[in-house]
This record gives sequence, structure tokens and C-alpha cells, in this order.
Amino acid sequence: MTKPTLRAIYGGTFDPIHYGHLKPVEALAQRIGLSRIIIMPNNVPPHRPQPQATSEQRKTMVALAIAERPLFELDERELRRSTPSWTAETLDEVRHELGPVQPLAFIIGQDSLLSLAQWHSYETLPALCHILVTRRPGYALKMKTPQEQAWLERYLTDDIRELHNRPAGRIFIADTPELDISATDIRKRLTQHQSCDGLVPAAVLEYIQHNGLYR
Repeated sequence: MTKPTLRAIYGGTFDPIHYGHLKPVEALAQRIGLSRIIIMPNNVPPHRPQPQATSEQRKTMVALAIAERPLFELDERELRRSTPSWTAETLDEVRHELGPVQPLAFIIGQDSLLSLAQWHSYETLPALCHILVTRRPGYALKMKTPQEQAWLERYLTDDIRELHNRPAGRIFIADTPELDISATDIRKRLTQHQSCDGLVPAAVLEYIQHNGLYR
């Protein structure tokens, strides 16, 4: 029987999607040997301000961004919901689809790791998947409280083989490029009619300008 290969899910608001999303995750894939990443835009993010672009617009921008990036595959399931996109519930759904032995990972940025204890049912995540963390500029490597740090250290690993050989239960902080690009800054630049060349894929930028987004 062929051993299941590690699958990874990358969720986010992607309002809009930009190279700060794509390039660190591509480096992560190369670092740990991922051949496919499922990119999953969320509909109603419960932990942050609501997106300016509609679900359909954000889905289209993601599709344009990954059209020539075969590493990525778009999953629209969260966009079809009208309720908040609870990550733990989505991962529980995916885990039931894949079965108990499939290695599964969820990719987050370092900023999200530091606020993970505020997520709905965050303590259930290690039972459902591995957590892969990409570095973000200006963020510490320590959690906010000793209790949260102890939780992190319980699951932390630097052994890539564990990610491939276990179905879930490990947190891996990857040494990925720290790109100082944010959707907030891009939206601000667009509002002020400043260039976003090199920050956003050209097809996405063309879509934004054609549809008058973020003005």
C-alpha cells in the first residue's frame, strides 16, 4: 500500500492575495517537501475585520494568483458558508474526509501562531493536523503567556520526518523568507493610487484595477 503523502491547507482572508502570502509558503513547500497546498479563502473571518472585497472577488483573485502555480489548489468550501469560518470545524471536516492516518497540516503565519490561543477550539488543532508556521517580520518567537508557551513546546518539532510519518500533532516553525508585505498596506497604497508592482501578482493587480477595488 502506498504511504499517504502530507497534505497542507493554507487559509486566509486574502483581501487581496499578494506575494507575502505566496512566496513564504512556496519556500515552506520546498523546505519540507510538499507537492500540493490547498488554498482556502475564508468567508467570515471571526478574528479580524471583515474583508472589503466580496467572497466572489477574493475567490477570483486567488484563482488568478495561482493559475500558473501548480503547487496550489483552490478549495471554496468556506466561501460557501454564511457562518464564521472556524478553522477547527473546517479541519475536523477535512479530517473526516481523509481518514485518521492521512498526514495533514495547516499553514499559518507567525502572527497567527502568537494569537492562536484566541481561536475557537484551538486546543483541538494538534489532534486534527500538524501546524506549519511561516515567519513574519517583527514578530517574536515566544507566546504571550507561560501557559501558551508550554502548550507550544509540547508539540514543537524540528524533525521534518515527523510531519510526513504522523497524521497530526506537531508544530513546525519554518525558516522562510520574511517579506514585509501586508494586505492592509496594499489596500492603503491602492487607495492612495501608489504602485503595487512586485507586491501583488500582475493578473490580480489588473483585476483589482479593472473592478475598481480598494478605492
